[in-house]
Amino acid sequence: MPGYHVRITAGRVVRTATLAQNRTAWAIWNALPIEGRANLWGDEIYFEIPVDLAEDEARAEVGVGDLAYWPPGSALCIFWGATPASTGREPRAASPVNVFGRVDKGATDFGAVTSGTLIRIEQLETR
Repeated sequence: MPGYHVRITAGRVVRTATLAQNRTAWAIWNALPIEGRANLWGDEIYFEIPVDLAEDEARAEVGVGDLAYWPPGSALCIFWGATPASTGREPRAASPVNVFGRVDKGATDFGAVTSGTLIRIEQLETR
């Protein structure tokens, strides 16, 4: 799946992201566009999406800018800093997530997004 990119719009924050080459990325790509209302958990945004997947190479340790799918809540997650599960400043999911992409730059700007903000994720043309 090289070259698969998405635009994430969350209020005034607009960023692009590159998807990984895995089954979770492919399933989410095929469900786009997706919209939802932001929930915040520390420096993480999450919201329910119309995708139902099992864990796939899931892990709780994630990086700044990672996009992940949380199977227990059928939720898409955007990480940019510490969460209540973190032991330091790095993000950590509440339970294992399927990482499927990464924000290209400026992930920490999602800190300006407030709970309830509409988030839209849509396909960009492949390069």
